[in-house]
Amino acid sequence: MASGNSTSKRGFASMNIERQREIASKGGRSVPADKRSFSQDRELASTAGRKGGQSTGRAGE
Repeated sequence: MASGNSTSKRGFASMNIERQREIASKGGRSVPADKRSFSQDRELASTAGRKGGQSTGRAGE
């Protein structure tokens, strides 16, 4: 167990910046386009985004 405020980097944070960028640039490409529902149906994506915004409880809007 780590003592005090010292923490060691693990996983993604321990990789060099070039490796992190290489992985991050792949984004959602591991999932075929026909399996990504939001890329197929913009209305579905819009509805989901709206619901997400409402669930955050933003007051005054």
